[in-house]
Amino acid sequence: MSTPGYPLFCIGQPLLDIQVTDGEKLLEKYSLRANDGILADDKHLAIYDEITTDYAPVFVAGGAAQNTARGAAYVLPPDSVVFTGCVGDDGLAEQLKAANSREGLKDAYLVARGEKTGACAVVITGHNRSLVTTLRAAEKFQRSHLLSDTVAPLVDGAKVFYMEGYMLTHNVSCALYLGEKASTLSKTFVLNLSAPRIPQALFAELEQVIPYCDIIIGNEAEAEAWGTAAGMPSSKDIAAVAKTLALLPKANASRPRTVIITHGPHSTILVSSLHPEHPQSFLVHPLSEDRIVDTNGAGDAFAGGFLGALVLGRPMEECVAIGHRLGAMCVQQVGPQYQWPKISVI
Repeated sequence: MSTPGYPLFCIGQPLLDIQVTDGEKLLEKYSLRANDGILADDKHLAIYDEITTDYAPVFVAGGAAQNTARGAAYVLPPDSVVFTGCVGDDGLAEQLKAANSREGLKDAYLVARGEKTGACAVVITGHNRSLVTTLRAAEKFQRSHLLSDTVAPLVDGAKVFYMEGYMLTHNVSCALYLGEKASTLSKTFVLNLSAPRIPQALFAELEQVIPYCDIIIGNEAEAEAWGTAAGMPSSKDIAAVAKTLALLPKANASRPRTVIITHGPHSTILVSSLHPEHPQSFLVHPLSEDRIVDTNGAGDAFAGGFLGALVLGRPMEECVAIGHRLGAMCVQQVGPQYQWPKISVI
């Protein structure tokens, strides 16, 4: 039996999000900042038991690229999106699989025997969220999984590859494999910068991967972090950073690069290497304060809407508009979730 083709192939660190509200005491106890994302160290490990026993948590299938994949699956017809990453052989992994199945996302996990599935404590205070991640199995993904009999046909059948920047902490070889494949076979490779610490700590790794990127997505903080790491005096100028990224050398010089930088309720900037002197600005229609429930995952939702429209062959300005709509849907709910039954965003 032939493997069904999924036009969008996503790869990232799958996590189970454990979300709690009114977390001011947690911020103080664990020395967390209200709007930040960190990797847990020894002093944070007790938070996962505490929020499940002393709070009323909401469990959501998470991880940046998996959030985006679920968003794209929301936009696209059935059997359009597949996601891979590494999970453990535990109950958290089963929760992730069940959530993906409910939302029409095909998963092709690498299962690390004897390991625990990654988790993210999401501490919500007002409109802010502090993310404390323990990667566990999520950092044990192997390039060989992409070459396996199960996953290789999914890679070959895809038209668009999407990778979160977090994967560069331990899987540059996977990024280069998919990037080279995209460049050679005229597929589209999309990279999300994911967090300011990625360009801050992994600038050299980004330098290896960016030549293969057809589309780069980030927000204003990530753009500034990249600009600073690159030594740009104008790193706070989003359009300038986007232009610099767009004009970096490409492995396949015949293919343009597009850079999209979101900025919360402010305009989204798009720069194409075809017209770098003419950045495009797309208005965001901000929601009233009383309609905003949680901003966690809004950027992932934007990327999901953008990718869904991209796979459907829509023009860039429409891809951005669909991204905005899915992002707006996300912030009106707890965590990166989407409305079911579906409403049309296309």
